[in-house]
Amino acid sequence: MAAVETTHQGEMAMATELPILISFELPEGWQPVSPDEVGAEGAAFVALNLATQGSGFTANITIDGDRRPDATLADLADASARDLAAATQETTVVNREEVGGPEAPGLTQLLRLTTPVNDVVLELVQSQVYLAMPGAVVIRAILTSTEDQFATVVPDFQKFVSTLQPDIGD
Repeated sequence: MAAVETTHQGEMAMATELPILISFELPEGWQPVSPDEVGAEGAAFVALNLATQGSGFTANITIDGDRRPDATLADLADASARDLAAATQETTVVNREEVGGPEAPGLTQLLRLTTPVNDVVLELVQSQVYLAMPGAVVIRAILTSTEDQFATVVPDFQKFVSTLQPDIGD
């Protein structure tokens, strides 16, 4: 297993290692934190949106992944929605779309969640992107925010995902 490598300046703290090296550029205004520090069990990387800190919910980006030769991207997205439904008061899959092509397949899904956070019930939006990588590895990038924050932070997430790739070295 290998850790995440990024072009972002700063220290990276890993809670879970990914099966391949990846690289990405973290947009300005996002701060990497230890997944353990924010209770993101199973995450290899977490970044918090500094502009949303102190607002009742801090928008965040997480990355996880695994070697999954036994499952399609749709299977993994279904499992994620089921896991969220079991852990929240309500989970709705709003949209799901296959992206990319045969050389670099991916899948996106948008979910709405109703869940308690620090004893307050919040309505959250989660954008999940599943990217197939070499060696049957699937990397999942997730943006979680409130509905009010979503329009502001989703462009950063889209930019972030567009830079996420396997790090094959120089």
